[in-house]
Amino acid sequence: MKLFYTAITMACMAAPLWSAPLELTPADPQPTGLNDGLAVRYAYPPDVKTLAQAEALLDGATPGAPLAGLDYRDTEDGDMTLTSTSAHHVVAGISGYVRFDESGTYVIDFLSNDGLKASIGGQEVVFFDGRHPCEESEAVEVTVPQAGWYALEAVYFQRTGSACLHMRAGQDAPDWMDNAAFGH
Repeated sequence: MKLFYTAITMACMAAPLWSAPLELTPADPQPTGLNDGLAVRYAYPPDVKTLAQAEALLDGATPGAPLAGLDYRDTEDGDMTLTSTSAHHVVAGISGYVRFDESGTYVIDFLSNDGLKASIGGQEVVFFDGRHPCEESEAVEVTVPQAGWYALEAVYFQRTGSACLHMRAGQDAPDWMDNAAFGH
């Protein structure tokens, strides 16, 4: 019997803890006349392995060509990372807005290779630290109180090998975000 209760306890501890959706705050005032895509600043360190290292490098970052959105497919090793001038050892500080066309509850996740920390509407929606292949983060449920633009801030790093960065969001399940949903 003790083995049974131990197994139940262990199963409960391993199960994810479900919480209320994160409440996003719309940009106020709502921006107008935005440029397409997202603004980005780059740093090119000799190496980077964590988000803490990446964040520390952004003070000296230089502006890069804007990102079209957040749909950068997994590259081949040696292909440039995002719009940077390097394939490896890239840190990106990303800023702008994401538009949700309807209010409601959304499920959001990201795919990245390597680390990514992002907030939308004042809420951290992903913290995916360390080095890893292009894989999805944990999904998070958010409440979008009204249709419109929401501030987006992110720190991303790519160490070596291939690179990817995607955002997915949907009211039933995550779906690829169209580049037209982003502005800066």
